[in-house]
Amino acid sequence: MSHFLPPSFLLSFPPHALQMFLVALSFAYFAKALSGSYMKSTITQLERRFDIPSYLTGVIDGSFEIGNLLVIAFVSYFGAKLHRPKIIAMGYVIVVGCEGESNLSMWIYVFLGNVLRGIGETPVQPLGISYIDDFAREENAAFYIAVIGPVFGYLLGSLCAKIYVDIGFVNMESITISPGDARWVGAWWLGYLVAGVITLLSAIPFWFLPRSLPIPSDRGPAQCTPEQTSFIKDSPLLEHKYQADEPASFLEMAKDFIPTLKTLLGNPVYFIYLCVTIIQLNSLIGMVTYKPKYIEQHYGQSASKANFLMGTINIPAVALGIFTGGLLMKRLKLSIMGAAKFAFGTSLIGYFLSLFFFVMSCENAKVAGITLPYNRAVGVSYEERSVFSACNSDCVCSDRDWDPVCGENGITYVSPCLAGCQTSTGSGKNTVFSNCSCAVAAGLSSGNLTASVGHCPHRDDCDRVFPYFLALSVITSFIISLGGTPGYMVLIRCIKPQLKSLALGFHTLSTRTLAGIPAPIYFGAIIDTTCLKWGQKRCGGRGACRIYNTTAYRIAYLGLTMGLRTVSFLLCILGFVLLKRHLRREERSAHQVANGGAELEVLRKEEVLASNSDQSLRTSTTDYNNTERETRL
Repeated sequence: MSHFLPPSFLLSFPPHALQMFLVALSFAYFAKALSGSYMKSTITQLERRFDIPSYLTGVIDGSFEIGNLLVIAFVSYFGAKLHRPKIIAMGYVIVVGCEGESNLSMWIYVFLGNVLRGIGETPVQPLGISYIDDFAREENAAFYIAVIGPVFGYLLGSLCAKIYVDIGFVNMESITISPGDARWVGAWWLGYLVAGVITLLSAIPFWFLPRSLPIPSDRGPAQCTPEQTSFIKDSPLLEHKYQADEPASFLEMAKDFIPTLKTLLGNPVYFIYLCVTIIQLNSLIGMVTYKPKYIEQHYGQSASKANFLMGTINIPAVALGIFTGGLLMKRLKLSIMGAAKFAFGTSLIGYFLSLFFFVMSCENAKVAGITLPYNRAVGVSYEERSVFSACNSDCVCSDRDWDPVCGENGITYVSPCLAGCQTSTGSGKNTVFSNCSCAVAAGLSSGNLTASVGHCPHRDDCDRVFPYFLALSVITSFIISLGGTPGYMVLIRCIKPQLKSLALGFHTLSTRTLAGIPAPIYFGAIIDTTCLKWGQKRCGGRGACRIYNTTAYRIAYLGLTMGLRTVSFLLCILGFVLLKRHLRREERSAHQVANGGAELEVLRKEEVLASNSDQSLRTSTTDYNNTERETRL
């Protein structure tokens, strides 16, 4: 029976209730981060599976934010007055309903499933974080948030990318491609099923948590009042409408939503912070969404390896940075200005280090008719139908096919036919094409020249520079993440406690609307402009990109990322000016209140003295009159 304790157990032991909520919320964040990062790990798999360009996969990725957009403001506003743990639990049950839809044959179902996932995960961030911050000691709030870090959905993506998409339905011996091939499609649908089970499990603990917790003894009501009892009533515009213990009705809360929102947006520090984070998150989301794809296309790595590296190197660096940043803030007990300077400094250092990514370049892959002509070994710009040459003119080839083979000369050809190959031996992955006439035209002597299935191995210069790219990526991820928790605490501390849930919710709404939705789309559209060879769908129309101009890809991808961050730094300068004015204004107000209290005390003392003097005077006068009457008698 001890394993089935009622919810009152949590209230009987207040010190442990917050830790239990923290564990539950951490597990919820684990499920949330796993689903989100797994979605990003399947970007290239979805492109190949549904034969769609990058901007459409960006639409799919941004559909999660569309789901959030539909309900985030209302969840944040009304959720602060309701049972926050149970709202989180209900949301995560909704998430599970969408996971099974992801293995259908049309990409629109993946889009709709991701929208539903966004709706279900809405309550976690604004209500969960504010619940912790309400009942944790103030100096520990940053530490609790730092514990809830991003986790390892990319590892699941790496595992699923190694498994063929139709595993169990096809004879794997007949498959001619390997996970390293650009045409390989992994079992992307499998990860969504795993994420659905984990998400369902994460919802269970929230049903048994209390609506609120006792405030720690060293954090009295004067320091903080839980939002569930003061969100509306303590607002300067609305406090006159409610008595101290009068519960606000749903209709009253709805009517006062707009005035409360105006009060929030009237805070200039909050508004500038919002603008800065929107721009920075545009840069961050676009960069993270297409980073595995960048590793694949630029450095010639497989999707499985790219996801594995993201999960084992980048994600731990980010988690360690967030944890360390929260620990430093806890130990140093940074003020609002100190936290803002710390976050800005780490971001600026990471910005300058990121400039070195521009010089970590690789040459374009040697693909006959696309990056270099058939008759010489130096690169030229791609021209339409340049895949045809005299060496394959007798083969009646199609330029719509994409079945690359690697010639003995180290050059990749779009298909065996376009390589001029006349015969083949073997089957599956061991197929070898012989008598490839175009390889002769590329500079080799005549003979029985062969070609093997798949792209030629990547260049040696990429193999040398790739470890440096990984090392720099880890360092910059760690340094930038150091400022994550201090920066987030600036958001919480620059607003009044009673507006915290609305501020967090509106911040989440704005960043997801103006960053989470558009960033993957326009990043994908810009990446699409660097495509050299588009695939063709069976029913006609343009499909997924087969090969990119890696130089143009690098400049577009990194240039857009760095350009957005540059704009955000300019806004940060304005933010520091406003924050400094805001703090000075608060200091003056506090000083005036202190002086006013002292002056009031002096006046009270003077009134007491005056009263005593009057009483003494009246007593003296009475005594004098009595004495005079006695003398007369």
